[in-house]
Amino acid sequence: MPGPSGARRLSVARRSVTAVNRTDRLYALVEDLRAIAPRRRSARELAKRFEVSVRTIERDITALQESGVPIYAEPGRKGGYAIDKKMSLPPLNFTPAEAVAIAVALSQAGDQPFGRQARSALRKVVAAMPGPEGDLARELARRVQLMRLPDEPGNEIQPLGGEGISRAIEEALLRRRVLRLEYADAKGALTSRDVEPGVFLGGRGGFWYLVAWCRLRDDVRVFRLDRIATAIVTAERCPDRPLEGFTADVPEMVVHGTVLD
Repeated sequence: MPGPSGARRLSVARRSVTAVNRTDRLYALVEDLRAIAPRRRSARELAKRFEVSVRTIERDITALQESGVPIYAEPGRKGGYAIDKKMSLPPLNFTPAEAVAIAVALSQAGDQPFGRQARSALRKVVAAMPGPEGDLARELARRVQLMRLPDEPGNEIQPLGGEGISRAIEEALLRRRVLRLEYADAKGALTSRDVEPGVFLGGRGGFWYLVAWCRLRDDVRVFRLDRIATAIVTAERCPDRPLEGFTADVPEMVVHGTVLD
């Protein structure tokens, strides 16, 4: 019934349907047709479902067709609109770092429910990435590893250290850049050093480590993240060093690479 201003008052339920904006309606149209494919819906049925006019539905369908959605019309009394059942949504634009983040989260899913399906889902994510992005994700994944003592149960992962430290290491690994660190030894003494990041390593004691070529020591060194006071990504690109050289000398550890394929 009319409200104080004379405007017709809509029920909450009705408003929730009719107030849907066009973008949401276009998406909902596609999902509705996908759900019943290969069957069809007439423009009149769609108009009733979305509480708009038949003409609005026809304009929406035309817009979807022009954007490349494979909707086709079948004329006749029992005709209507249908969508190709094989039609799928465009691949999600995962970045290499996002794909590796998922891989790290799933790295211990093997003995958990749906672990195999989780890894299968990750492979699909990587397969949908453009070629260069997928290659970069695989390379980055090789540099994020987990370690444990043999037969040692998993330990709770400790915090990654000071704010921004892990982010700087991630960026340096992704862009293959030299890191400038301030690092405290077991006694708390700080040293400043430039390092070439090799592997982001997690494991014993629940701590995370950076395995890198230390220019100060002219050798591979392992840096515990909670002892890194500062980490700055420089503009200098790291020279190519064999990945195996960063993990071959880690004693008494079982190293498990993060797998994307």
